[in-house]
Amino acid sequence: MNEDELLYQLSIMLIPGVGSRNSKQLISHCGKASQVFKEKTNTLAKIEGIGENIARSIHHFSNFKEAEDEVKFIQKNNIITRFYNEDDFPFRLKHCSDGPILLFGKGNIEWNPKKALSVVGTRTASNYGKKQCESIIQELASSRLSIISGMAYGIDIHAHRAALKYNLPTVAVVAHGLDRLYPSVHKDTLNLMFENGGVITEFMSGSNPDRENFPKRNRIIAGFSDATLVVESGARGGSMISAEIAASYNRDVFAVPGNNGSRMSEGCNYLIHTQKATLVRGGKDIKKVMNWMDKLPADPVQTTLFIDLNEDEKMVLSYLHHKGACSIDTISIEIGLPMSKTSVHLLNLEFKGLIQSLPGKVYKLM
Repeated sequence: MNEDELLYQLSIMLIPGVGSRNSKQLISHCGKASQVFKEKTNTLAKIEGIGENIARSIHHFSNFKEAEDEVKFIQKNNIITRFYNEDDFPFRLKHCSDGPILLFGKGNIEWNPKKALSVVGTRTASNYGKKQCESIIQELASSRLSIISGMAYGIDIHAHRAALKYNLPTVAVVAHGLDRLYPSVHKDTLNLMFENGGVITEFMSGSNPDRENFPKRNRIIAGFSDATLVVESGARGGSMISAEIAASYNRDVFAVPGNNGSRMSEGCNYLIHTQKATLVRGGKDIKKVMNWMDKLPADPVQTTLFIDLNEDEKMVLSYLHHKGACSIDTISIEIGLPMSKTSVHLLNLEFKGLIQSLPGKVYKLM
């Protein structure tokens, strides 16, 4: 990362009134963060969603000292940064309109795992919930997916520990800066995660785990993954928020049923009853819906398959061959074709028996 550009990326996050959506508009227009601060005020004001007030805030911004201090913290503590318009930024989050523009991470993190499942639930998990959490992750272990959660008490920490137990990468998304850990009692678990996963956040150092930060954290948990599993949840709370966000991102949602009348299972039973989540009896149910069933490695795509394909169809097929299962949004962005054309090509390839459509507008080779 270029230190100067990082300074401006951090600075954009500090401008009053500029959130992630406006930041993306600014970067899209100006090309990169540093150029935003060099652009004329009247030009910035004409950008959709910006206006004169935000344009003036950018022009008068002077708090570069805080951004400089954060750069020093990042360098001193070997923090990894990922900016949203960079190739190695999590591609699943790129498709979330309210997603973060800058992520901070520490550990051996796979930012774009082939398969990723978020596991969320109550902080006061019952023995039933804990057993279900571990059993499901154990059954999923052969699918070699990443487990994403929030490092909180209850289901979150049990999901991380189960992932470690069964040698799966696991990433914690936290609601504070990387100069601290909440809850601090989970430090030993996090230290183990650094070898095969780690911790990420969108909050700068010095940020406390304030109440308003957790819904922001939850949207990253939901957006980073292909699907979200709710193991135990009351009728309200962070797990239900995560499930709603995941559904809004067109991600699959799963829930473990519980006893009628049990406060711990009200949320899960509601999600299943209202068909907002698929009922899960075990890891095999998730494997089946997500097409994560254990299979022998597929044979390489033969060149003879390309005989009756146009150039764009060849490009789509080649992309899926190298990347594996991908959403239509990802395919469209990565190969540089409009969504309408990508949709037509995918449909043609499906008719020709070369690809298969999966839940969540995801496609893979046959």
